[in-house]
Amino acid sequence: GYGHTVPLSDGGKAFCIIYSVIGIPFTLLFLTAVVQRIIVYVTRRPVLYFHIRWGFSKQVVAIIHAMVLGFITVSCFFLIPAAIFSVLEDDWNFLESFYFCFISLSTIGLGDYVPGEGYNQKFRELYKIGITCYLLMGLIAMLVVLETFCELHELKKFRKLFYVKKDKEEDQVHIMEHDQLSFSSISDQAASLKDDQKANEPFVNSQSPTSNDSSLNN
Repeated sequence: GYGHTVPLSDGGKAFCIIYSVIGIPFTLLFLTAVVQRIIVYVTRRPVLYFHIRWGFSKQVVAIIHAMVLGFITVSCFFLIPAAIFSVLEDDWNFLESFYFCFISLSTIGLGDYVPGEGYNQKFRELYKIGITCYLLMGLIAMLVVLETFCELHELKKFRKLFYVKKDKEEDQVHIMEHDQLSFSSISDQAASLKDDQKANEPFVNSQSPTSNDSSLNN
């Protein structure tokens, strides 16, 4: 939110809160789903292709690919748009345009620079729609680049330094408890199977040894 357009009435503020509570999670889910599908074709398959086809090290290919992807993203969503904004906006130079691109795509959104606010702006509505599409595609590109760098082996090793390490004794206790539960469940199943077999066997009258001896004497 740049802050140049804000709700003034109580109803507008209440609607803004409800809309944000519903809209922000759906926006995050949408961006996550799109990024997860794009990264398969943009990052994982190209790295795997060069690794299998040419026999290069997968880690080296991943690092080079991440650097190239980062350079392309900076060029297409920072440098080139900054040059375009510096031409379309009369009061902006290249640094101010680049500053707007960075503040917007990093989701800071201070609002000190907002394009298309001049009254003499030509095709103002179309210009605003183009800026909206640019911001949406730029956010997706930034997330793809961040996800690509996060999948690097070196960064994964660096992140492991901040993970909470589990004690081996706790892990062994959990394993022993799991084994005891499994053994007890197996013994219970075996006992229940024996009971079922006894219940299914035909009933046979057993004769006492004394009756057998008396019948033989007769």
